[in-house]
Amino acid sequence: MTKISLPDGSVREFPAPPTVAEVAASIGPGLAKAALAGRVDGTLVDTSYRIEHDARLAIVTDKDPDGLEVIRHSTAHLLAYAVKALHPDAQVTIGPVIDNGFYYDFSYKRPFTPEDLAAIEAKMAELAKKDEPVTREVWQRDDAVKFFESIGEKYKAEIIASIPADQPIGLYREGAFVDLCRGPHVPSTGKLKVFKLMKLAGAYWRGDSKNEMLQRIYGTAWARKEDQDAYLHMLEEAEKRDHRKLGKQLDLFHLQDDAPGMVFWHPKGWALWQQVEQYMRRVYQDHGYQEIRCPQVLDRSLWEKSGHWENYKDHMFTTASENRDYAVKPMNCPGHVQVFNSDLRSYRDLPLRYGEFGACHRNEPSGALHGIMRVRGFVQDDGHIFCTEDQILDECIAYTALLHEVYRDFGFTDILYKVATRPAKRVGSDELWDKAEYAVMESLRRSGVEFTIAEGDGAFYGPKIEYTLRDALGRHWQCGTMQVDFFMPQRLGAEFVAEDNARHHPVMLHRAIVGSLERFIGILIENHAGAFPPWLAPVQAVVLSITEGQADYARDVAQALKKQGFRVQADLRNEKIAYKIREHSMQKVPYLLVVGDKERQAGQVAVRARGGVDLGPMAPDAFTRQLADDVSNRKA
Repeated sequence: MTKISLPDGSVREFPAPPTVAEVAASIGPGLAKAALAGRVDGTLVDTSYRIEHDARLAIVTDKDPDGLEVIRHSTAHLLAYAVKALHPDAQVTIGPVIDNGFYYDFSYKRPFTPEDLAAIEAKMAELAKKDEPVTREVWQRDDAVKFFESIGEKYKAEIIASIPADQPIGLYREGAFVDLCRGPHVPSTGKLKVFKLMKLAGAYWRGDSKNEMLQRIYGTAWARKEDQDAYLHMLEEAEKRDHRKLGKQLDLFHLQDDAPGMVFWHPKGWALWQQVEQYMRRVYQDHGYQEIRCPQVLDRSLWEKSGHWENYKDHMFTTASENRDYAVKPMNCPGHVQVFNSDLRSYRDLPLRYGEFGACHRNEPSGALHGIMRVRGFVQDDGHIFCTEDQILDECIAYTALLHEVYRDFGFTDILYKVATRPAKRVGSDELWDKAEYAVMESLRRSGVEFTIAEGDGAFYGPKIEYTLRDALGRHWQCGTMQVDFFMPQRLGAEFVAEDNARHHPVMLHRAIVGSLERFIGILIENHAGAFPPWLAPVQAVVLSITEGQADYARDVAQALKKQGFRVQADLRNEKIAYKIREHSMQKVPYLLVVGDKERQAGQVAVRARGGVDLGPMAPDAFTRQLADDVSNRKA
């Protein structure tokens, strides 16, 4: 008898080893129909998988996250099936699942067109309706290589040939199409009902620019149509909020080929930047950080000592002078250690908190650059805390509380937490890594938050907490970090005199709240759709005259507001007031103050809030109090 334990605690017995599908059928016809895959002792398998021993089994349906991944993976194969049906001489390569969908790369004699995409999607729907079984076959490697070579699929043959000869090769067959895959997949194509092809892109074979440029087709797939509709609506909203478009529309910044990955900030964009930087500067001051400034270019020997040269040099810009090699700093930590080392420190000095708005440069691939979200030159709100082992937990807990406060002020209240643990390529002993990993996890537990673990994703010098924001569209942005580092202070000779009068190495906590200011401002632009709250808005109010007769009064009102520290402009142009209002509304200015003869004579302004809300006439002093309240309370 084979005993199958189910998630509800029940156990079913079978006289012979059953398949996942047979177990589902024994529970009920509804589950048998809904089953997409199974999880046997934690491993995801096909419904055709035969369970040869007593095991724990969970039936995977489209209500499970794993079920959605199986749907997307299977839809990628359906895409390849449709391409081969329409374009038999196209060659298939790889087709993985990605966030919210999948892609598949093809080699083809001509570029695919939007019309091709529409035809391929229609063919996918046609093949799905056939409800053809998706079956798994196990081949010997060399037989699989010969098969794919015989049907002209050189890329698949190359992939399979790179697999060790003693490993079985899993192939999946649906109708006339056969593909290499680990699986699992849906039991039949009829399970794939909600999908859409999204776009075309180029991709080098195996990611190497020396190889052929392939054509990548992106798609999305869902269990339910309403989920896909919501996703497509979110994409439409994201398109409207694209920081690159809004950056141009609102005259905030631009980028150009003369400085790839570097930002040209315009006056309004720099005003926004300054609000973020000055806010963070006050945060530093209020929480015991001392602001410092370190050189942009440091000798290669320092980067070798820190470990960056060995682990990060491919991403560093380098230069030379007078037979010495230098690197433009990609990060600020080694410089901060030099400031710590500039004097003999006592345990009484710790924790010592340094903060820097440090300009960094990283040699990112040109294809990875994306507006101001992914750049080569950027500024971090970088901070390093030098402390004792006994102080780590308190510092990490206090940092998480501070981060909550900052994110809330910027309009983010939904935060996700992840701990990234030791990578394969790292420095230091496992004993110290154990201490560091315990510290970051325990700090989150004591902060009362739940977190996930990303095995092997830590930095080469220490584990880290990643703080991820969820924006107005539900998108995730990883911004803040906290890293516990026992090693860099040792490598760079940082010491303090402890209570026992002996010298010890401090622990170094690497932390950033917003991370790259460029990227964070891009996130702010998209989260607020360019309609920044008054405290952040580059222009908080515009005073508009209706005719030339109110120009002097309008100018005086604007000047009075400027003297009180507000960012205000006066629009005295000889244009129709409706035109002026529309123009500044398009610029998403929080307040428009309209001045006609009536307002001038009464010593008032007619106030319109963003969105066309008429707040009526009020004295300039009353408006000043309202704007001051918006700013001091950081109202949205």
